Amino acid sequence: MSAALQKLLTWLSPAFPVGAFAWSAGLETAIVDGRVHDRASAQDWIAGTLLHGGLKTDAILLAHAHAGHNDQARLTDLADLCLALAPARERHAETVLTGNAFVLASAAWPTDRPLTLPKPCPYSVAVGALAGAHHIDTRDTLIAFLTATVHSQVSVAVRLVPIGQTDGLAIMAALEPQVAALVDLCQHATLDDIGSVAYGADIAQMQHETLPTRIFRS
Repeated sequence: MSAALQKLLTWLSPAFPVGAFAWSAGLETAIVDGRVHDRASAQDWIAGTLLHGGLKTDAILLAHAHAGHNDQARLTDLADLCLALAPARERHAETVLTGNAFVLASAAWPTDRPLTLPKPCPYSVAVGALAGAHHIDTRDTLIAFLTATVHSQVSVAVRLVPIGQTDGLAIMAALEPQVAALVDLCQHATLDDIGSVAYGADIAQMQHETLPTRIFRS
């Protein structure tokens, strides 16, 4: 248990070299437009993408990659599905670049059996497959992955709204039960359960590349 926890803390740490800090997944657009302007609106936006948008999709794909980590064809299908579901060019680039970086960095942790990942490899598929190959619990992996992603989104809001560290921490604490509930759903979900109604977030990701000034890459 302690070894698995150590790996998750390391792999999903902001210090792990995947470049996640450079991406906002459309949140920067929402802040520029004024839709996200304080603690409450930041929390609502992040909760929406968590429960009804791309983060839910990523979690379901991660769980399936975890279960199918020894099946190269299945991982390839999951990677293709993940990329096909990317609503915007920048979202596609985000999941590919962070995923490929994760694959390279995680090579320092060899698996019992060779792990053949698709190229390109989306981030959620890479994390799920590697955790599965190291026999790390699916639920623990999902908790770590979603928590780290929520924290990354909060970091964007803290820097750009700005809302301050205290409000940022309050958002993290408030979303913990929603993360746990989503994990309980996604670890048993089928691929047919994938579906997004977070249209505002999708459109924000599409519009991001048209911003005259951009701090983040998505």
